Amino acid sequence: MQGFLIRGGRALSGSVRVGGAKNAALPLLAATVLSGGVFRFRRVPDIRDVRVMTGILRSLGGETTYHPAGPGGNSELVVDTRHLEGTEIPEALMREMRSSIVLLGPLLARFGRATASYPGGCVIGPRPIDLHLRGLRALGAEIEESGGYIWARAGRLRGADIHLDVPSVGATEQLMMAATLAEGRTVVRNAAKEPEVVDLQRLLRAMGARVHGAGTDTVVIDGVDRLYPADHEVMPDRIEAGTLLLAGAVTGGEVEVQGVEPDHLAPVLAKLREAGADVQVGPDRVRLRQVVRPVATNVRTQPYPGFPTDLQNPFLALMCTAEGTSVIAETIWGNRFKVAEELRRMGADIQTEDRIAIVRGVAQLTGAEVQATDDLRGGAALVLAGLGARGETRVLGAGCVDRGYERLEERLQGLGADICRF
Repeated sequence: MQGFLIRGGRALSGSVRVGGAKNAALPLLAATVLSGGVFRFRRVPDIRDVRVMTGILRSLGGETTYHPAGPGGNSELVVDTRHLEGTEIPEALMREMRSSIVLLGPLLARFGRATASYPGGCVIGPRPIDLHLRGLRALGAEIEESGGYIWARAGRLRGADIHLDVPSVGATEQLMMAATLAEGRTVVRNAAKEPEVVDLQRLLRAMGARVHGAGTDTVVIDGVDRLYPADHEVMPDRIEAGTLLLAGAVTGGEVEVQGVEPDHLAPVLAKLREAGADVQVGPDRVRLRQVVRPVATNVRTQPYPGFPTDLQNPFLALMCTAEGTSVIAETIWGNRFKVAEELRRMGADIQTEDRIAIVRGVAQLTGAEVQATDDLRGGAALVLAGLGARGETRVLGAGCVDRGYERLEERLQGLGADICRF
């Protein structure tokens, strides 16, 4: 098992540029299934989840080539789907990553059939895929579930009016992609408004799809007969940006994060200011300066544009040494406080019950050996806690963090952190 060795107590300082968004890249890659051709993606993060998705595409007959970023340039991922013909997603790869479920809709739309096992990924509570399957059935798909597998088939999908019970990002993206080749109009109501959904719409439009409304609660798709390959630059990763800003705050440092969309970070920046940070915003950058002990701040996760659930654990790490008592309410997932037990090993005073965490700030955490569980954001929170702790911290389970952060230790080293991988 790989891990991170951290010698804490250093105030981070400097600037860092964020990469492409994990949560955008995965559905963008799934969309390549909709058309046979060569796609070129810029700023694709070199992370474990992207490798799993490209592995799935190769297993279906596609080809992928990754070109690392040169000096001052962006990485490029080339995806060739001209010879893609498989429709069964390997079970081993499905179990690696929950986002693999979004391939069902594109496979159905292009080939009329798809087979998959139930997806895996982070263990952060029940994440049913019923919204995905219900929506695909509304588009005319016949779906059978048995023995942990999903068999789906359809002629040409048909447009439908679909209302999501909750604004699920994955279900919204799934139905957007499936409906692009359906006959007639599809309306997805109570749709997720996340920026990653808007980024997917940008690619689909470049491919010739007729879709609009992404970023609002109603997305309208008019089906077309054919889509075409396109080039695309992945949006900046707002979760990575928030994590790096929180690293600066945890260590009492001064950090500038570049290459971001500040509007995407508005709820996070508001809470950082409430916690006592000096936050300055530019057109494509955010500078944070934390010169006083953080102030206890309550947080309630919400769908976008609320506070993102993926930054709840890293913010929890900041609150461990805040002055006062904070209350963290998790409204999205039911099991996202597993990291609290590991933080308590470092001296944190955290009580959890159901979806609520009560954090009584202590003056300083103490280094310890902790382990990242199956939640990659919890793993990032332990790294942040180690950066601010006194002494040496060993965070086991670096592979979990690698699912969503590209060489996190190198980026932190560039800001002055004493961290290495072992």
